[in-house]
Amino acid sequence: MRADRLLSILMLLQLHSRLTARTLAERLEVSERTIHRDMEALSMAGIPVIAERGQHGGWSLAEGYRIHLTGLKDSEIQAVFLANPAQLLADLGLNQAAQTAFLKLMASLPTMQRNTAEFIQQRIYMDTGRWRQSGESVAFLPMLQTALWRECQLLLTYQRSDGQAVDRQVDPFGLVAKGQTWYLVAQVDYEIRTYRVSRILAAKWLDAPSQRPTDFDLAAYWEHSSAEFMANLPRYITQLRVAPGMIEHIRLMWRYTWLDDIGVPDAEGWQNVTVIFEFAEEAARFIAGCGAQITVIAPSELRQKVIAQAQAVLNFYASQ
Repeated sequence: MRADRLLSILMLLQLHSRLTARTLAERLEVSERTIHRDMEALSMAGIPVIAERGQHGGWSLAEGYRIHLTGLKDSEIQAVFLANPAQLLADLGLNQAAQTAFLKLMASLPTMQRNTAEFIQQRIYMDTGRWRQSGESVAFLPMLQTALWRECQLLLTYQRSDGQAVDRQVDPFGLVAKGQTWYLVAQVDYEIRTYRVSRILAAKWLDAPSQRPTDFDLAAYWEHSSAEFMANLPRYITQLRVAPGMIEHIRLMWRYTWLDDIGVPDAEGWQNVTVIFEFAEEAARFIAGCGAQITVIAPSELRQKVIAQAQAVLNFYASQ
């Protein structure tokens, strides 16, 4: 609705001081022409929106102007009071501050909306952790966070995936939490890289200021990087026939698989399914571990690998 969009424009301008029509259009998923019409409407309503031309121009609010919104919709209350990743906030040292902020927000709501917020919190709880905690160290996370606030370079000692420790002088761009795992996005030698925080062995601040491109978008970078990572993962495609209940077993128990093209159950409940593993050896180990609950349709060499693994187990126990 247009009223919601106009309020969103005001809040964005108050938050970012100045934004171009293109940026506003992209954030609100409308055309630049629509943004210009909205600005005319705001101006006619007495809102002091200012247009500045030039390379660093854009739309802004008059200095000192602030908006005060006292109402929240029920859907907005749901979004705010459910979005509370406690463990991630604790990693950043913000869990107590988050609790205080939520209490202040709760106290500021009218009685009816406060009841709505309490109703939601008692009926939906989001636990973003895993059953088995990774135990990854985030000891250097506060130092990385401080470097981002100070906008200074970092000297890292980093353990690569091959176990070798290397020193890297980096320009930190941001921190990303993927599940319960933290990553540092940083630039080294004019190349943007991603470092797993738990593999940082040592870190210290440098006096040199970090060089962060003004147009760098952390969320957009991560989305692109994640898609590229997934596209480049090894893919070993298998065609399997699985017993009833095994579809959920594959989903829950094997984290390096992707299910695709799930067939309709036959009269006995068995289904044909495409399962994508990273490597043939992983596929063989998993299928052998499922016993008679999975039959390999293709590729044929996978059947031979599963048979070889089963025979090796039989030989091992026969020799004991």
